[in-house]
Amino acid sequence: GEKVLGIGDASGMFPVDEAAGSYDAGMLAKFDSLEKVEKQPWKLADILPGVLPAGRSAGRLTEKGARLLDPAGNLQPGTLLAPPEGDAGTGMVGTNSVRKRTGNISVGTSAFSMNVLEKPLKAVHRDIDIVTTPDGAPVAMVHVNNCSSDINAWAGLFGEFAAALGVETAPDKLYSVLFNQVRQAEPDAGGLTNYSFLSGENITATQEGRPLFVRTPHSRMNLPNFMLAQLYSAFAALKIGMDVLINEENVRTDVMLAQGGLFKTPVIGQQVLANALEIPITIMDSAGEGGPWGMAVLAVYAGFHKDGMDLADFLDEKVFKGASATTLQPQPEGVAGCRRFIQRFRSGIAVENAAGQAIADEG
Repeated sequence: GEKVLGIGDASGMFPVDEAAGSYDAGMLAKFDSLEKVEKQPWKLADILPGVLPAGRSAGRLTEKGARLLDPAGNLQPGTLLAPPEGDAGTGMVGTNSVRKRTGNISVGTSAFSMNVLEKPLKAVHRDIDIVTTPDGAPVAMVHVNNCSSDINAWAGLFGEFAAALGVETAPDKLYSVLFNQVRQAEPDAGGLTNYSFLSGENITATQEGRPLFVRTPHSRMNLPNFMLAQLYSAFAALKIGMDVLINEENVRTDVMLAQGGLFKTPVIGQQVLANALEIPITIMDSAGEGGPWGMAVLAVYAGFHKDGMDLADFLDEKVFKGASATTLQPQPEGVAGCRRFIQRFRSGIAVENAAGQAIADEG
């Protein structure tokens, strides 16, 4: 019977004031004073869901709710409900990244980073979303549409070539062999440049995606450099978005925890990402548990919170204590090499955009 949201989910509906632990009163007043809104018989605050931080009770399961979930009648009413959170908030909990100056990165066919801020951003940035942790700290979210799809396409091509030679290779083995080639690559990928855009990309204002591989007559074209260019390309748009936070907003992140299929091959993708973002990257054994597990942890915290422990300490001391994790630091040569790659990448965005305009997608 309660109409409430966790504060992280609520921040996606309307901006939240961390100090107040609810919707931003000044912005509510601005909205209500808009000419067309003033004429309405309601105030925005009266129709938005209530806001609850992690640890609070969001109500109790009613008889009606129990029967909705379990018509057979085995589920009993009365259980405590935690403030509901979506993928962003539960992902932060599931990766133990709710404390300020921490963050998490998820990479797949698309990618995003969540950066827990020490203070609100100074300016509005078109490509940075502001949400909160489940206990209300501000979070800057960088989301990119394209990440690993182009790597998957090339891996498929190499797999077909191996099969044509009579060598059947399991996917995990294929990716491992290809990724480990990066160990012999030049730090800047030998002058090779790649765009992994299967779709448009907001970070680079690219309207139509056209996967594109570019080299000059004097680029060093070999398999190690090619694979490093693929990995740099997968992380390039994310780096450009993160650079806005680091260079324009002076956001400092002590460690980012990463998860996703690109990290199944140990060390390689993790080290490339650390070099690209120029921050330590941690891979945790439990990082693959996902959002439902994070929501279950929040439910346990709602029952535990009477002891007064804040969410970050609860995760450190009760959930992730002793968890196995590996952290890699940026390597100076790799950082310098990635910077050179990103400089080429930025310079060639006009070529990528022109390809989208000139070459029709006939699929």
